[in-house]
Amino acid sequence: MPEGSYRFQVGSLGCTVLSDGYVDYPSPWFFPNAQPSALAEALEKRRLPHDYILSPYTCLLIETGRRVLLVDTGAGPASSTTGAIVARLEVAGIRPRDVDAVVLTHAHPDHIGGAVTADMRPLYPNAAYYISDREWEFWTGSHRDLTGMRLPEQMKGSMRDEARRCLEALRHHLEPLEAETEIVPGVYAIPAPGHTPGHLALRLESGGEQLLNLGDAAVHPLHLEHPEWENGFDLAADQAAATRRTLLDLASDPAAAGHTHVMAFHFPFPSVGRVQRRNGAWEWIPGW
Repeated sequence: MPEGSYRFQVGSLGCTVLSDGYVDYPSPWFFPNAQPSALAEALEKRRLPHDYILSPYTCLLIETGRRVLLVDTGAGPASSTTGAIVARLEVAGIRPRDVDAVVLTHAHPDHIGGAVTADMRPLYPNAAYYISDREWEFWTGSHRDLTGMRLPEQMKGSMRDEARRCLEALRHHLEPLEAETEIVPGVYAIPAPGHTPGHLALRLESGGEQLLNLGDAAVHPLHLEHPEWENGFDLAADQAAATRRTLLDLASDPAAAGHTHVMAFHFPFPSVGRVQRRNGAWEWIPGW
């Protein structure tokens, strides 16, 4: 596979992580309640810059043999460093019209911006777009209160406008989900609220193997090591923290040891690995 793509199997499910690019964010946006000295120490330990976080955008292609699913669509041409998904798909032999299901974990611009064309048509014309009904209602309703997000007001406004714009363009192609749903055999959408009201995680199961796609339930490995550190993009920080713990407990269950892998949209490429419990928190172990 080309650079920016990473293939693996979950049982009989063919999976490919596809990079849409990356964006740099100020470090306090990702860790707004972390003590600056503790955050600096943690970043220094990883030999990472202190003032910004380089955040990859990684989508997941799932091929079942009969169906082609894309989990999240990237940001589209929102910046000079994003918008690579269609090219990655085409190199993998997949054209936009070949995708028959798109799962949107939530409606933040970096996940939904690549779902539509410049003239506001669905980029994947033959796909059903799956999203939580709560997510749809929140972003298209009259009460889109983003007070809980620890971000500048300009950023909140941009996110609000882009979500509304994309969802309205997809209105007649959306399949709202009310509860945990098996979208195709072995691929389950799981309610994981907190980051947004209708945020979804994905669970893949096949041949005794599992992959848990966290979406944005955690956006950096430091959120595993320091579960008390919030994410400024979370709308409801307490609920998001509870969801994160639930998912990480599931992923690190000793009964499933050796069988469960984890993916997270913003983790270092190729964004897949394992988690294990350590000192009351979790450790990220990258790699398949």
